[in-house]
Amino acid sequence: MERQVIEYAGGNEIAAIAIKQIGYDLMGYYPITPSTQIAENLDDMRARGETDLIMIAAEGEHSAAGICYGASVGGGRVINATSANGLLYALEQFPVQSGTRYPMVMNVACRTVSGPLSIKGDHSDIMYLLNAGWPILFAHTVQQVYDFNIIALRLAEQVRLPVVVAYDGFFTSHQKRRCLRFEKDETVRQFIGPKKEAYPFLDLSNPITVGSYMNEPDLMNNRYQLHLAMQQADELLSKLFAEYGALSGREYGKVEGYCCEDAQELLVLLGSSYETAKEGVDSLRQKQRKAGIVTLNVLRPFPEKALYDACVSADTMLIADRQDSYGAGGGNLSLEVRAMMQKYSGRAKIKSRVYGLGGKDFFAEDVEKLLDIALDSKAPDFDYYGVISGTVQETVDKGPFFAPITAERTAIGATQVEKNMAGEIQVEGGSLNATAAMPKRLAPGHGACPGCGIPVNLNLLSRAIEDPIVFLFQTGCGMIVTTPYPRTSFKVPYLHNLFQNGAATLSGLAEICYRKQKKGEIPQGDIIFVMVSGDGGMDIGMGSALGTALRGHRLLLFEYDNGGYMNTGYQLSYSTPKGARSSTSHVGAKQYGKTFFHKDMPHIMAATGIPYIATAAESNPTDFIKKAAKAAYYAKTEGTAYLKALSACPLNWNDNPSTERKVIEAGVNCCYFPLFEIEQRKTRLSYEPDAIGKKIPVKDWLAMMGRTKHLCNEEYKQVTESLQNEVDRRYQRLRSEAGLESVKFN
Repeated sequence: MERQVIEYAGGNEIAAIAIKQIGYDLMGYYPITPSTQIAENLDDMRARGETDLIMIAAEGEHSAAGICYGASVGGGRVINATSANGLLYALEQFPVQSGTRYPMVMNVACRTVSGPLSIKGDHSDIMYLLNAGWPILFAHTVQQVYDFNIIALRLAEQVRLPVVVAYDGFFTSHQKRRCLRFEKDETVRQFIGPKKEAYPFLDLSNPITVGSYMNEPDLMNNRYQLHLAMQQADELLSKLFAEYGALSGREYGKVEGYCCEDAQELLVLLGSSYETAKEGVDSLRQKQRKAGIVTLNVLRPFPEKALYDACVSADTMLIADRQDSYGAGGGNLSLEVRAMMQKYSGRAKIKSRVYGLGGKDFFAEDVEKLLDIALDSKAPDFDYYGVISGTVQETVDKGPFFAPITAERTAIGATQVEKNMAGEIQVEGGSLNATAAMPKRLAPGHGACPGCGIPVNLNLLSRAIEDPIVFLFQTGCGMIVTTPYPRTSFKVPYLHNLFQNGAATLSGLAEICYRKQKKGEIPQGDIIFVMVSGDGGMDIGMGSALGTALRGHRLLLFEYDNGGYMNTGYQLSYSTPKGARSSTSHVGAKQYGKTFFHKDMPHIMAATGIPYIATAAESNPTDFIKKAAKAAYYAKTEGTAYLKALSACPLNWNDNPSTERKVIEAGVNCCYFPLFEIEQRKTRLSYEPDAIGKKIPVKDWLAMMGRTKHLCNEEYKQVTESLQNEVDRRYQRLRSEAGLESVKFN
């Protein structure tokens, strides 16, 4: 047995340690709770020079899966990590990888699939992978997360299939436990062995084609070979578990049981609940009840014979699912266990219950309650466990809780927008005082952090729009802090959809509204449809936004740019400044923060030819209000408009919440965030800090935030200068587009 050392870690942390020890070549990733910590920890190791892993921050999980597939085809050892809707977003890539037989490993920190949005742990995501052709190891302890990551790669490369290591989000992924790891990385690498490729893709002297078009019978044969590979994995796993047991002292089986040898009452479940259930079984044994529990360490290939052997003594069984296969009378685990027992002529009477959805806690005393259900002949075979019934009351229509924000209430005449004889849009009014009478669409009482720019920017936006508003929010801090069920901060219609599909969703909503108005099914009148995006939503959601803009739907895309994926703990986004520190762009001996420049989203949107694009900042509120009014005008009359605001995030910018307006102003005055508009393809600078003596170096702005303060040190001078040069280049281009002369900066 090889020498090991103690680690006190959560599942994500120990997974990152295993990944580092294995010596992977590449990780394609996109942050999603609760798996994000894996990439964060690896990036920290990378910054310290502990690993040379290539880490590619994709703009979404679908692309992350594609990056991983390409790297595995190229012969690299590849790792990924995801959860919940991220897994579903990438789902179509997974059969591609297994069908072409390229090995890799993916950690899945299991989480609720939305909607409604929830970030807590259950098994509703992992069950979507059952038919993807990936072996699935399911860890119920932090120790197993480490061990299964090592075993998984060995399995993947021997059967030429990608493998998943799954474990419970937050329960296993975040809860720290004492576990063991090998002291030497070389021990892990010797167990896995060198990578061997039967058909190297990059052998240019022997070119191969991967992913051919197939018809019958070739596709049938391909699927049969995949079936045989899964059978091979089933046979190999017992040997790998035994070999790893000799190396580590921890030998696993495909199925694990506790007090199940003579159990007459048996509970079957997956994941971290197994450890909790042991206490419940001990309690029942003290009451002279022959209770036991069984879990699966391997979900695919399904270990039916090993599972049957563990269940053979039971008279009654309760199968507990942390997800539901809606309409099938049980979750996927229930259905497969029932099928297994029927195949082997099992005598036990079986009931199933869905429990623990959305991370609902499971306690030791729940074991007795569940097994009591199994023994109750009158209890239905399938039901939910732990549902809290509401109180039925007679509905009394008391009217709305607040006065509806109608067109009559918002038409205050503070901001008037119209075309002149030359066809140019003119804005009259729009001062802060003039718009003060506008009813607030966003109510007080949101949960945003002190100094957060999101509510500030939303209120400035809505103060300018003198028509009814319908909001769609992409996932992000903006929606999380305003709509925690059963409360909402919105006094106007509000809809949420995921990052990657917000603009498309709003375009469908807008078009059906216009159709219903045309047919007389709903009242006529202007409505401004506004999508609110931020927290990196214009990375993963850029494709949807561009498609919407190219189609020209009449709506307004509003982006609050806080420069990171803030709602998942501040990972780098494509709008993060170059050199900025984040939880996936650490600063260390081998890394200085984010390595590439921030995305110029306004000019990307301008390339679609939409009629209006603008930038705004709370430091220039009158300019903000006038641009918002213009954007709304174009959105209701001509097509898609895009407005972007620089938005403070004191928690992750690491600055003082009370001085955020000064930080925003400095971002504008250094021209990192210039204020301009592109109207009908004509560019106009609305604020020129150089012309009024307010232009400052980018370095002065960076010094105001903890995330970028390190760039003011001499050792990072080259990074700061490159950012300054890029900011100057973009500003000079803007001046040129606006027909202004170039200026020379010191």
